[in-house]
Amino acid sequence: MLLTGCSAPTTTTDRAASSDRRDAPVPAYGAPGGAEKPGGARGKDGAAEKDGVAEKDGSRESAQPDYLSTFALDVDTASYGYARRTLGSGRLPDPATVRPEEFVNSFRQGYRRPAGKGFTVNVDGARVGDGGWSLVRVGLATKAALTRDERPPVALTFVVDISGSMAEPGRLDLVKKSLGILTDELRDDDSIALVTFSSRATTLLPMTRLRDHRGRIRDRIDSMEPTASTNVEAGVRRGYEEAVEGRVEGAGNRVVLLSDALANTGGTTAGAILERIESARRAYGITLFGVGVGSEYGDALMEELTDKGDGHTTYVADEEQARKVFVDQLPAHLELTARDAKAQVAFDPKTVKQFRLIGYENRKVADEDFRDDRVDGGEVGPGHTVTALYAVRLRPGAAGHVATATVRWLDPTNRAPHERSGTVTTGAIDVPLWGGASKRLQVTALAAYFAETLRGGSLPGTPRLGELATRAATLATATEDASVRKLAAAIGQADRIRNGGTDDSGSGAEREGELD
Repeated sequence: MLLTGCSAPTTTTDRAASSDRRDAPVPAYGAPGGAEKPGGARGKDGAAEKDGVAEKDGSRESAQPDYLSTFALDVDTASYGYARRTLGSGRLPDPATVRPEEFVNSFRQGYRRPAGKGFTVNVDGARVGDGGWSLVRVGLATKAALTRDERPPVALTFVVDISGSMAEPGRLDLVKKSLGILTDELRDDDSIALVTFSSRATTLLPMTRLRDHRGRIRDRIDSMEPTASTNVEAGVRRGYEEAVEGRVEGAGNRVVLLSDALANTGGTTAGAILERIESARRAYGITLFGVGVGSEYGDALMEELTDKGDGHTTYVADEEQARKVFVDQLPAHLELTARDAKAQVAFDPKTVKQFRLIGYENRKVADEDFRDDRVDGGEVGPGHTVTALYAVRLRPGAAGHVATATVRWLDPTNRAPHERSGTVTTGAIDVPLWGGASKRLQVTALAAYFAETLRGGSLPGTPRLGELATRAATLATATEDASVRKLAAAIGQADRIRNGGTDDSGSGAEREGELD
């Protein structure tokens, strides 16, 4: 496993998992993991509580904390893309749209990948700030995505928003360019259906093999024009009807929603929309991939739709990014490596005083539900990496085991459960973050610090935005990674806006690095 510094390698174990839903969680190394605390509720993320408020200085050691952290895997990246677009227009993003895990997962990590199915588990870290704090990175990686010629054929139902709000430059025009790019890149044995929606939904093209029909498909794409209101419910429902009717056996069948997600007609909540297509989604396993566009964007609705629709979401702001999403990355969303994937990290109370998972607030799972396979997790495809970053405070003089990270997932064909684990010790995280840790870990930390600053929070060792921008620029040179250079530019934009200026140095939302 990848580790920073000169410590011993991370230990990993791989095993077939019991499907008994009554199994206990991963051992918490003696922590009670759920004891009720005097004067308050059960503490989460390793902080004792009094009257429901965590004592972040750890002064109330008499109250036993919960040393388990459990969450559903998430490969979404829309939050970072939309933040970059907003900063490029001279505004700070709404803190409610900033999800640190989507910032972190927007960058290459360099994890070793498995040769076959499942995941590798990579755990490393570095010291930050004072008071015994470190950042611990838990990284999960699937096998590399198949090439265009190696992958199975695909049957894609595109559900396109043509409401009035899509008339703004960078919305429907970008969608049409994106679909045109995809039509050129897909194989002859791939198939496309096209559904549009405004106040109602219309099928422009039933499921059609590309072989001799590329001209017809382009004509349908070119014919789309914005009109009327936004009935996302009607579009998604019709899209699933077309996907089921045109389903191709042996192909990757997916519904792809392209919208600014500003629903104002019909069902306007994710629950109401998904209720209409629940049976089709479950019976046929057709997942929902959301692609967001527009300077005003219904981020919360799109995230909830794709999370509950067993899919993923991303955001595009320009033609370059559209090419990356539809040509380079879409294959990773068409084949599934894992269904209902969850991670559980068990911290050792002998060495760990406090810990905090950075982000994943919308993806948390009850510790006791880790091995309950009826509880929804995340869907992950080939070529994906998932990173969870923790702020961890070690006990004075601590040495030895720090944490064990376990990922559990279901085989997408037979739903058989599997698990893989990795561990990390104090020696593996006893290096300074800046200048000592791996460059990829430093980029991960930059992304997390940036996101937490934008949403008004703080983490141990957080630099000011100006210093973050400088460090990002240095790392961009060292890694020769264009996505890190664009991160440095975004941080610089945020710094200037916060200091009372405006920034019009361009927009865009690169999602570079999801496929290492």
